[in-house]
Amino acid sequence: MRVIVVGAGVVGTMHAWHAVNRGHEVVQIERETEARGASLRNFGQIWVSGRAGGEELETALRARELWEDIGRRVPELGFRANGSLTPVRTELEFAVAESAVSRPDAAARGYRLLTAAEAREVNPALRGDFTAALWCERDAAVEPRTAQLALKRELLASGRYTYLGGREVREVVGEHAVRDDHGETHSGDAVILCTGAALSGLVRELVPDLPVRRVRLQMMQTDPLGEDLPTSVADADSFRYYPAYASAALDALSSGQAQAPVAAEHRMQLLMVQRKDGGLTIGDTHEYAHPFAFDLLDDPYAHLTAVVESFLGRPLPRIRRRWAGVYAQCTDTSRVVHRQRVRDGVWLVTGPGGRGMTCSPAIAETTANELDW
Repeated sequence: MRVIVVGAGVVGTMHAWHAVNRGHEVVQIERETEARGASLRNFGQIWVSGRAGGEELETALRARELWEDIGRRVPELGFRANGSLTPVRTELEFAVAESAVSRPDAAARGYRLLTAAEAREVNPALRGDFTAALWCERDAAVEPRTAQLALKRELLASGRYTYLGGREVREVVGEHAVRDDHGETHSGDAVILCTGAALSGLVRELVPDLPVRRVRLQMMQTDPLGEDLPTSVADADSFRYYPAYASAALDALSSGQAQAPVAAEHRMQLLMVQRKDGGLTIGDTHEYAHPFAFDLLDDPYAHLTAVVESFLGRPLPRIRRRWAGVYAQCTDTSRVVHRQRVRDGVWLVTGPGGRGMTCSPAIAETTANELDW
């Protein structure tokens, strides 16, 4: 088969990966010279811990297996099975963590409730004040800024892959073909549109009522910490944003313990992971109302800095860079992704939301299986 993949973010690249590894020829078309969207502007976390039970968790666990396998083949991905810790401080936070470890799928996630001393054995960098921590062994991480480039190099080495950057696909032409803004037509046996948060133009013409929204977030990265941060780290506000923690205990937390005002205003949680160079990627916020702000707000960064320093028990290194990103999320957030045949031989795959980096290998595998590649 000859497969045309539109979009070079992580979802599109994983579709190209599965097609090439099943023996097919792939042409991947990207409107930028290289991908520059949410696939690079994220934590690089393979985040199993907070996923909803059922299909979402099964997808995340399968993706975790695939990431590890791909990481062995492409060491430049920087895959590491680092797990995550969510420190807690109050009785209400502890009750949510306790409820999580009682889930029937807790073992599949690698959940354990640790004392503060046990958590510091796992991650000695956490010298700050907390009483216990939720450990999730199955969480992992890759390097988001370089992952697509590393995968592309491996795909090019196959001899069955062509990359066309700096070309925007403008039109679906007949069956199994698209035309780009250079006036060239690209035909194949299947076309997969993985356009990320680019939901206007061609996507709107194909699906005017697409049940997908755009979400904006702010993040930052520090200079090297000067020591290892062996695990990813979240705070108890993350309980409010991930479906795995839905419980009577979470209801009690939501009603009995208010978020800090800035965290509530910007729908914030702390997620933090260390990069290969020793710096820390820290976030994030959630903005849903359009049009999005075009500037970066300082208050969320100040809040995140205070939370991180309270866990580390030390000042953060200098903030090296700050940025915003936009991703596409199904309006029905219980859906892992929106996958739709929009023309004969043409499929649109978008809207994984914050699950894109985690679930993309399994999302693409499902597409390949459904199309019987």
